[in-house]
Amino acid sequence: MLGNLFGKKKELEETIVAPATGKFIEIEEVPDAAFSQKMMGDGFAIEPTEGEVVSPIDGEVVQIFPTKHAVGIQGKSGIEVLVHIGLETVSMNGEGFKAFVKQGDRVKAGQCLITFDLDLIKEKATSAVTPIVITNSDKIESLQKVASDHPQKGKSEMLKIKMKG
Repeated sequence: MLGNLFGKKKELEETIVAPATGKFIEIEEVPDAAFSQKMMGDGFAIEPTEGEVVSPIDGEVVQIFPTKHAVGIQGKSGIEVLVHIGLETVSMNGEGFKAFVKQGDRVKAGQCLITFDLDLIKEKATSAVTPIVITNSDKIESLQKVASDHPQKGKSEMLKIKMKG
């Protein structure tokens, strides 16, 4: 009770918005076993129609890969979200990617994180499909997917999550 008065209680609920505009894909349908079998955690994917990824939550950038193909963000609830642009894009060594944030930056949902050359990804990588994964799924009490066939970056709500207390 007193913790609430002094703002010490951690938020337990989090809404994840689409980090990219495109076509919604169930995580189980991603053409890469590491994602489709949820080895890295539960989530969803988007096949992007434009080359920009925005933050799916308010939080802190905890990791940005040197190749700029993926970024990890931790939300106020403690949730950890990984946005992985394309499949097998690590082999592009950062070509066609531009990061607008660095580790330790505070970000707001909808804020631009990375831009990328979508045509180059389609040419050089396995796929442009972009998985969005909760990497600490074991700390989630409940995860509700919100239906959105054609999500809009920074606008469409994709997941409602409640963390364990």
